[in-house]
Amino acid sequence: MTAVIQTSHAPTRSERLKDAGGVAFVALVLGIPMIGLTTVDAGGMLEVRTRWAALGLFILLAFLGRLLFSALGDQLRARQRTKARLGSAPASGSRPVLLKALGWGLLGLSLALPIFWGDNRYVIDTATTVLIYIMLGWGLNVVVGLAGLLDLGYVAFYAVGAYSYALLSTQFGWGFWEALPVAGGAAAAFGLLLGWPTLRLRGDYLAIVTLGFGEIIRIILVNWTDLSGGPNGISSIPRPTFFGLPFKPPSDDGPATFAGFFGLEYVPEQRVVFLYCLILALALLTNLFVSRMRKLPIGRAWEAMREDEIACKALGMNVTNVKLSAFALGAMLGGFAGVFFAARQGFISPESFVFSESAIILAIVVLGGMGSQLGVVLASLVLVLIPEVGRDFAEYRMLIFGAAMILIMVWKPGGLLSHREPTLKAPSSFIRQSKREAA
Repeated sequence: MTAVIQTSHAPTRSERLKDAGGVAFVALVLGIPMIGLTTVDAGGMLEVRTRWAALGLFILLAFLGRLLFSALGDQLRARQRTKARLGSAPASGSRPVLLKALGWGLLGLSLALPIFWGDNRYVIDTATTVLIYIMLGWGLNVVVGLAGLLDLGYVAFYAVGAYSYALLSTQFGWGFWEALPVAGGAAAAFGLLLGWPTLRLRGDYLAIVTLGFGEIIRIILVNWTDLSGGPNGISSIPRPTFFGLPFKPPSDDGPATFAGFFGLEYVPEQRVVFLYCLILALALLTNLFVSRMRKLPIGRAWEAMREDEIACKALGMNVTNVKLSAFALGAMLGGFAGVFFAARQGFISPESFVFSESAIILAIVVLGGMGSQLGVVLASLVLVLIPEVGRDFAEYRMLIFGAAMILIMVWKPGGLLSHREPTLKAPSSFIRQSKREAA
């Protein structure tokens, strides 16, 4: 019995041109206010000037780009139909090896970064920012990627961790390492507070509630001035020290410093490199923790609930505890990242915890491939470094950022790294026996 697979006909040349023309028209509508018109200072007055050449180039690139994507898409679909007819699947035995090699290569690069570029503050600061978003992405990956719960208010836990450390350090004199577990516990408590009333919600409804929770936290921080300082924020937050040794110029009367204790010449880059090493250690511990949790029964329960919550309930699984554990652990990791952010900046305000931060963190998880630890790393590199590269094109920075996200989703709809290793693997003896029975 032969199965017949019906496929849609390939678009004709006129259909492709019509489609590309529609994309060019959209580019024209969007490009007129963004590219075609600009304002300049003309003797104290704003004067509107036109840039029709740049607008025309933008429209032409949109038209040709759409034609190119259509041609590539047709080739990809034809290749998939051919593989489906032949009944062959691409070999993926070497893929885990390549992914492991890529992961170890990125780890080696991160360890070598302060050695070869330690005197370049811009590179170290950018790498520190990337690691903060990697840590946040791994925390949200527990909720979204593993448990399958859509969270649009993750920045709230980030803010809780940051403000917890800021208040404990400025009001009670706590150090970084003393406040770190307490701030993480406070963020986990807020995760439980969010998770409890949303247990029966799924999909879009859960996303709306979590979005509202993030905005509630931000509005409280703005208006509760006695606690949070309101829009003025909290300043003079102590920086982390190296076992009590601050990164300051040595002095005869003051306490011992890092440079004075080790007999080094003080340079400001010492503190920057130390902060980088600190967030690298926290990120690696986060990765180790999440990877270990995936192999435990609670991690398997997260992934089972993500695949089919109704089946989990039918099997007698306590879905309530599974959801609450995902919210609590993901929030705790976000709180740890918030503590480091406050310690690094020395000043925080509610403007640092707006919805756009939650959107960027969620984009990192989705673009990287939900549930993939290495995918979060790759997506963080892409989404953080693209705006940095676009600094030379300040007017088109966000346009480049948005176009890159669209290209990624067109090229890899499942994320940069949609493949992830299974939590459980069948024994090799069982696999060999299955192959013999199938033969």
